[in-house]
Amino acid sequence: MAAAASLVAAVGTVAGMVSALDGPEGGDVARPRVTRSPGLLPLPAVPTATSASASPGPSPSPSDAKTAKKKPQPAPRASTGQPVAPASTRLYRHTDSQVLDWVRANRSDPRRPLIESRIADRPAAVWFADFTPDTITSRVWAVTSTAAREGRVPVLAPYAIPERDCGGASEGGAPDIAAYDSWAQKFAAGLGSGEVIVVLEPDALSQTECLSGGQLSDRYAALARAGRAFKSANPRARVYYDAGHSDWNPAGAQAARLRAAGAASPASSDGVFTNVSNFNRTSAEVAYARRVLAAMGGPPSLGAVIDTSRNGNGAPPNGAWCDPSGRKLGQAPTLRTGERGIDAYLWVKLPGESDGCKGEPGSFAPDYVYDLAD
Repeated sequence: MAAAASLVAAVGTVAGMVSALDGPEGGDVARPRVTRSPGLLPLPAVPTATSASASPGPSPSPSDAKTAKKKPQPAPRASTGQPVAPASTRLYRHTDSQVLDWVRANRSDPRRPLIESRIADRPAAVWFADFTPDTITSRVWAVTSTAAREGRVPVLAPYAIPERDCGGASEGGAPDIAAYDSWAQKFAAGLGSGEVIVVLEPDALSQTECLSGGQLSDRYAALARAGRAFKSANPRARVYYDAGHSDWNPAGAQAARLRAAGAASPASSDGVFTNVSNFNRTSAEVAYARRVLAAMGGPPSLGAVIDTSRNGNGAPPNGAWCDPSGRKLGQAPTLRTGERGIDAYLWVKLPGESDGCKGEPGSFAPDYVYDLAD
């Protein structure tokens, strides 16, 4: 059976808005909206009919979630002593997120101090998961221009490739390759001139089983063009391509896909990303990323970034993917990893947003978040 797809819990735009002043589409671009992060699901290395994570059941419906028995708020408890490394002050923390909304609205909640200090105060990626070509430039510019004024580095996740998620729960994106090319050019126009990290199309090179040979070739070419467009528009943009994770495709096979998509060329790429929305330990991802980079055969300047948002306790032993219990926050986002060839640890998946089992998909689940942070 095919591997389970990444789940876009909320492909719409957030209720809160961000001002973009004097954006590249012209002056006075009116309050563009920024997409919330989708809740991506981890995918198995070798899915089988009996694997717990190979084909997860459908997410709870909104009606199921609404009728579920509400958990009582826990009394505050002492921390378990989980080490808390400081987050990089160079990475940009976007001010429009569900966790920040919850913190502002629940100042007296006993869970608030821990959630605020360990999650809300940390920088995380900003996702652009809806296909809105008319506003994408101004929406990207709203983030990059604010980050530049603060002297910080934003992390952006464009997520609009055609045939996204192979028609699964995260289906969507551009209607065809030509439309995607145009959208990517408009995305590039919002990147500005400051330093920015682009996590280009999670799962796009790892989950391709639904594509014909021609469609796969078209996807490779489109991703190569997107990377070149981003780096041409902003030479300080650092673009990373999808390498899946250490329990998915073999490093050699993934490297071949990456080469075909332009990830080995410094004209379009700065390297690869791994572990987006997954739980694999950082040490495993570091080793895997190095194997992929070596097999890819690009210049030594290429590196990797790793999503550490929820990997503090590693992956659950039973292959659970949906808000599994016992998971913890991973290392705080930083541009200084101390690891050769590893450019950053990032929070690409927003750890405050549910996969769909402890809240509606994409919703903020304070009980689960409190457990992650404690």
